[in-house]
Amino acid sequence: MILGRIVKRISADWEAAYDIKPVLLETFVRSDRFAGTCYRAANWIEVGATNGYSYFSGLKKKQAPKSIFLFPLCRDFRKELCRPL
Repeated sequence: MILGRIVKRISADWEAAYDIKPVLLETFVRSDRFAGTCYRAANWIEVGATNGYSYFSGLKKKQAPKSIFLFPLCRDFRKELCRPL
């Protein structure tokens, strides 16, 4: 329920704060600890996973891989992301 409310509200809030309207949300879920069940239940799309590397303080460190979930905020998000600036 909370994810649904966030998705409905985030576009307007982000546009008011930054004058940019987002068309796609992205989140990362640690695969070794969580299954991402709440994102799946809220119709987020799992598109892949990270390799598990972190760039912190200029050092490449091996971390746990994360699943990548996306949620489109508009039907033509691909067109919006590919349009010239």
